[in-house]
Amino acid sequence: MEQTAAKLDFNGLKEKVPGLAARDYFDPGQHALELRKIWYRNWIYVGRSQDVDKPRSFQTFEVGDQRVLLVRDEHGTLRGFYNTCRHRGSLLCDAPAGELRSAAIVCPYHAWVYDLQGRLLRTTSKSTAIGFDVQDLPLYPITVKEWHGFVFIALCAQPPDFARLFDTPLNRMDAWPLHSLRVGHVFTKIMQCNWKIFWENYNECLHCPGVHPQLSRLVPIFGRALMEERDDPQWPRHADDADPKFKGGLRHGASTWSKDGAPIGPVFDTLSAADRQAAHVYMTALPSMFIVGHPDYVRVVRLRPLGPEQTELRVEYLFSAATLEDPQYDWQKAVEFSNVVMGEDAQVCELNQRGLHAAPHERGVLMPEEYVVLQFHDWLRAELARA
Repeated sequence: MEQTAAKLDFNGLKEKVPGLAARDYFDPGQHALELRKIWYRNWIYVGRSQDVDKPRSFQTFEVGDQRVLLVRDEHGTLRGFYNTCRHRGSLLCDAPAGELRSAAIVCPYHAWVYDLQGRLLRTTSKSTAIGFDVQDLPLYPITVKEWHGFVFIALCAQPPDFARLFDTPLNRMDAWPLHSLRVGHVFTKIMQCNWKIFWENYNECLHCPGVHPQLSRLVPIFGRALMEERDDPQWPRHADDADPKFKGGLRHGASTWSKDGAPIGPVFDTLSAADRQAAHVYMTALPSMFIVGHPDYVRVVRLRPLGPEQTELRVEYLFSAATLEDPQYDWQKAVEFSNVVMGEDAQVCELNQRGLHAAPHERGVLMPEEYVVLQFHDWLRAELARA
């Protein structure tokens, strides 16, 4: 008799579990609630420090209906403010990035002037009313955190502990030279789907054989619709078999995520043998990003909700200077391969979204292999319930 999942020590769900309500993926009220209780109360990934690395350089960023201005001050500190003048609320800066002409932020409406620490220096009024004091009207600050060359912001007054942002310890990828890597390519796509659908897709591989043929050949266990060895209820039968289709990792002869599985640049010599063999080490920081460490480059994926049924997907490819500058290295092989994978994910996420409006479809159901999707749902419910 075939053993049931409940009798085996495996990762999968052992009981039937319902999915989220279908309306949670398109209801405007639900989307507004998630912005307020999740996106506005957690650390959000913005981009790399290299984008604002010089004094007076700036970058603007939007999440939901909140607009942010990041500025590197004269002392090298990256500061964040709401992109709002204290006079009558005008947007301070409309450009996506650039360099300020002087060490000041000038409102384009009535020319109020702030220093790079956010203090109001002067107005253009000919006189001031009794009780008016420039010291009372600094820019509204936001919390900014730079970590290994990554920039995060928090829109809440008391951000969560940054050390607990990722699903692994902060030092998990210390062997990768994250701080010195440079962005060599950026892939951006506006997906017509809710942000949660992308995370659900990310957290399961039931879709991999049908949606990702190239990836499934590179990572054989994905071709079996599994993410890890013990996602298979019959895993003990293959416990002594080192074949990648049972143990995970890349196919024999491949060493990184690229079109042919061959390295696209120098392998980071600080990696452990286990990390080189795994060829993909993940760090996930809900709700906005994940990092993938490959033996010779790093991939960073950022999500940004644009509406109940629209999400921006941004993929940054980070390489060493040697890989980018030496013509013998073809780093485009990595970009082309992963762009195909990310495009396939985007397409299937949009298919998922388009089917959710069916009148009789109240909610779906999770299958045993989707245990990490359930973990995501549990995180989501806990965030929405948090006072």
